Amino acid sequence: MRKDYRFYAACLFTAVSAFAYAGEPLATTPVQFREVAQTYSAEGVVEATRQSTVSAQITGRVKEVNFDVGDKVKKGQIILRIDEREADQALAGSQAQLQQSQAALQNAQVSYERSKQLFAKKFISQSALDKALSDYRMAQAQTAASEAKAKQSALAQAYTSVIAPYAGVVSARMVELGEMVTVGKPLLTGFDPSQMRVIVNVPQYKLADIGKRPKVSVEIPSLSRWIKAASVVVQPSADARTHSTQVKVMLPKNETGLYPGMFVRAHFVVGKVNKLLIPNSAVVRRSEVVAVYVVDEKGKISLRQVRVSDEGGENEVEVLSGLNRGERVAVNAVKAGMSLKLQ
Repeated sequence: MRKDYRFYAACLFTAVSAFAYAGEPLATTPVQFREVAQTYSAEGVVEATRQSTVSAQITGRVKEVNFDVGDKVKKGQIILRIDEREADQALAGSQAQLQQSQAALQNAQVSYERSKQLFAKKFISQSALDKALSDYRMAQAQTAASEAKAKQSALAQAYTSVIAPYAGVVSARMVELGEMVTVGKPLLTGFDPSQMRVIVNVPQYKLADIGKRPKVSVEIPSLSRWIKAASVVVQPSADARTHSTQVKVMLPKNETGLYPGMFVRAHFVVGKVNKLLIPNSAVVRRSEVVAVYVVDEKGKISLRQVRVSDEGGENEVEVLSGLNRGERVAVNAVKAGMSLKLQ
């Protein structure tokens, strides 16, 4: 009984939807030639302008991992901690050695000042004064070395907290809690999603067509989106194997839904051309069949198979065959299909 109820409910919903569509006017658009930009398309991938891998700068055991793949990180946040006990002991030892060197320097300075006074009264020889001066300079050098070592130990102690260099998203994690890491060991990889670009390779013979300041629109098939490039940089070098030049297409800031490695198409404007265009929403795609709903002067709807090209432009397709200029097609193919059932 439940299955029958669901079946009848689905039929009722379809009938109600069809009547609702039938009560609304069917929007149509004429098939006509229009001048559009002629483009050269090149496949490419998205990459982050800022992407980096954070590595360990000291040796130690990982005691805390605060972020994982996909997490958003703010600039300055601690993303990982390494056991700081060894670094703390090294810092304490360096500071103690610095205090010892400072005390020795103070004694050497007092001794040198006393030796100068005694030499002035001719109570000691020149060699004794020279010895006091040498001891004083040696104490100064030892104190400077101790200060440098203490600063180095303090810096190493700071390296136990791995700080995010900029705001971004964690894209990879190469370390686990409790793992022993050494200097140079990659820890996490992240990128800044607010600044993305597209990398494409353009054949050398096409560089003259796209020009020095090319106009580019980026198509993202997986998102059904088009984005106009903010700027374009043509690399001043070519690949000797493929005889192509790398072009970096900078995207506007804060474009959502993009991540490194996405497949895209970059469409470079190379001229103007007339094309027979219809809206993409008017096209019905069923397996290998591509068709549109044609509406005649009396309002009768018929389904007609056509051949189209995907290079028409944003939200449009080019009709290669099956339609004539001046004919009208339904803008909304779903609505037109509902209306056809009620004829």
